[in-house]
Amino acid sequence: MGTWLSSLEAEARRVLPDHVFEYYRQGSRGSVTAGEAVSAWERHRLVPRVLRDVREVDLSTALLGEPYAAPFGVAPTTLQRAADPAGEVATARACAGSGIPMVLSSNASATFAEVEATGVSWWLQAYVTEDRSRMQPMLEAAVAAGADAVVLTVDTPVVGTKDTASGRTVFDQVPDAWVGTNLGVAAGAPKARDLGPDDIGWLRERTGLPVVVKGVLHPEDARIAIAAGAAAVWVSNHGGRQLDRAAPTADSLAGVVAAVDGAAEVYVDGGVRDGIAALTALALGADAIFLGRPPLYALATAGAEGVARLFRDLGDELVEALRLAGFTRPADVRGPGGSLVRGTS
Repeated sequence: MGTWLSSLEAEARRVLPDHVFEYYRQGSRGSVTAGEAVSAWERHRLVPRVLRDVREVDLSTALLGEPYAAPFGVAPTTLQRAADPAGEVATARACAGSGIPMVLSSNASATFAEVEATGVSWWLQAYVTEDRSRMQPMLEAAVAAGADAVVLTVDTPVVGTKDTASGRTVFDQVPDAWVGTNLGVAAGAPKARDLGPDDIGWLRERTGLPVVVKGVLHPEDARIAIAAGAAAVWVSNHGGRQLDRAAPTADSLAGVVAAVDGAAEVYVDGGVRDGIAALTALALGADAIFLGRPPLYALATAGAEGVARLFRDLGDELVEALRLAGFTRPADVRGPGGSLVRGTS
């Protein structure tokens, strides 16, 4: 019998317009990378520890110096109002109630003030534009509104091609008000194809906030990002929506963690759909797991309560997985006595 979590995608397909579900689900080109994200975690095998007291499990964690209830977060996604009329505000309320951070897409429909009013801890996702000065008003507004970090997306010098059944993009079929509310003069500006390590320091200086570098798969790029001042690196292939046939994050995480070597936090997204996959990510060295598509599906299925249930159920599954593996805290899985992951098969 399937769980509510395992039925989320099918339920979202049932309730969403075809063009919206296609946009949420699709990857770039042939969707090879998007299609193998879940199974990549399932290839790993775990070696549980026994003879341990696992009565009291504590999922709480600290990210960028701030405490959170669990090692989860919401990754930046646009068109949330296509899933629920309240869009990002509904997601923010659920995250605030769940005690986890939300990364707000630069293409969000909700204003910074509306998101901040929910009490959520939110980070701004940013694309660097060719003309860096066009970003400045948005960055200043985010800082003024209470953003806690900037997430620099580094894997999008151009937008990967998406194949659509109709030949029309979803943006041809939804109201303009559903995207880009906070962009201001940056709206429509070309993304930087000359992005470099100096942009990490530039963002940190302009905002005074920690900078998370999202879109890292290669260990050497992780080292470069940390040397340039990144507070964290985020292992991501953009949900398979950029370079198709890019490596799965489940296969890239351990190499990045080894390269970072404790000098910064490491996050991961892509294909985590249950507590065992979350446990695997933690065992491979992730400090936190961010989810992109599941919150959209939960939002479409049951609004803010759906997103809250997503994290409740995922947390419950992680608690069970930790107990069965012989651990009581996420940090201990990759600490002394860890070595939970055997490898792939």
